Amino acid sequence: MKRLPALLLSSCLLLPSAPAVAASLVRIDIVDREQGRWLPEYRARGEAWIAGTPGHRYAVRLTNTSGERVLAVLSIDGVNAITGQTARPSQPGYVLEPWQSAEIEGWRKSWQDVAAFVFTSPDRSYAARTGRPGNVGTIGVAVFRERAAAPAVSRPPVARAHASPAPAAPAAVQAGPDAYASPSRVPQQLGTGHGPREWSPAGQATFARASRQPAQLTQLRYDAPWALAARGIGPRDTPRAPPPRGPRAFPGGFVPDPPAW
Repeated sequence: MKRLPALLLSSCLLLPSAPAVAASLVRIDIVDREQGRWLPEYRARGEAWIAGTPGHRYAVRLTNTSGERVLAVLSIDGVNAITGQTARPSQPGYVLEPWQSAEIEGWRKSWQDVAAFVFTSPDRSYAARTGRPGNVGTIGVAVFRERAAAPAVSRPPVARAHASPAPAAPAAVQAGPDAYASPSRVPQQLGTGHGPREWSPAGQATFARASRQPAQLTQLRYDAPWALAARGIGPRDTPRAPPPRGPRAFPGGFVPDPPAW
């Protein structure tokens, strides 16, 4: 039985600043829930990219790689996944116990449920529908250490986060520096929508941050496979975009009822 993630409220204490430590405290992976598989990362020009499938639900898997408790503030398309506010590192996040993994499956709606993360067109993304389309196509996490934390756990406890160990995520594949078009020239084809409600309980926790600046700030970029292929990112056999549908004289079907007056 997996451990539920703890949710940090905005009323928790933020203590005076301490130097941020450049460390990979939390690993972030994206899981395609429809296919039950990790989405591989592709690196290009210093950025990590993943290819999402339109219409597929996905989860963000956060893994605490340390023996101390940490706070992970999750941003989807520039929006805080818990509060719906424009994302800032100082906002609420998820508290992960030492060596714990948690799959965040959607926008937090209550202590009991979320609205599923689903890959959709940019104009149907939650960020665009709430007037904030500028950062669509990004998934990020800001990680904080805990002030006066309990002594670090030297070894990960057995099966504390999940009943069975998860398979290792695929390693990132490096793209050649001249193999693709400038990302700014390829229009964004994918965003994260506000999907159906799902049961996903979380508990409340208190957490005192050791610093005002995050110890880790990680960002992933994502887009449709053909959009990544247009940038030269991903496998060479990635399919191209489907041809646009123009007007058709014989679209098929029968005469539908008109809209109600």
